[in-house]
Amino acid sequence: MNIMVIAAHPDLHQSRASKALIRELNKHADIHIRDLYLEHPTWQIDVKKEQRMLLQHDRIVFQFPFYWFSCPPLLKKWFDDVLTFGWAYGPGGEKLLGKEFMIATTTGGTEACYRSGGENTYTISEFLRSIERTLTKCNGTFLPAFVVYRVTQATDADLANAAEKYAEFIKAPREVLIH
Repeated sequence: MNIMVIAAHPDLHQSRASKALIRELNKHADIHIRDLYLEHPTWQIDVKKEQRMLLQHDRIVFQFPFYWFSCPPLLKKWFDDVLTFGWAYGPGGEKLLGKEFMIATTTGGTEACYRSGGENTYTISEFLRSIERTLTKCNGTFLPAFVVYRVTQATDADLANAAEKYAEFIKAPREVLIH
């Protein structure tokens, strides 16, 4: 399976958690990692290139920090620019049919903060629903998210452990993830 991780962190090199995840993924030759902010510093997205990259991979993972209950703004722009009518959805828009999509995110809050009755009222899955629907509208299969909670208090060992689990998770067969 060809896996592409699109890392969308506005300052990836300053993030302990995101760097730990990427460091682990770099050990896996079968995972292609792209830094969205590094590749598009002026926010001018090469749509055709991005679409070609999507076609070359079976599973696409969007890795980003979860803040203000959403994804970073360049990733939102990427969705808007790349997932076009007639290509990703609508008449003739079946290029992503059969592709698997996943979100990997980090948050400073605890898992208990993201549940009914918790500080943020809703689960991560509920917050990610708009991205999920975007990708299913584009004929993709949305797989469960991988979330690392409480990253601001995590030790380096905690982050390394989470990163190992992350690599295993994104490489797992769909049947294992959605059992």
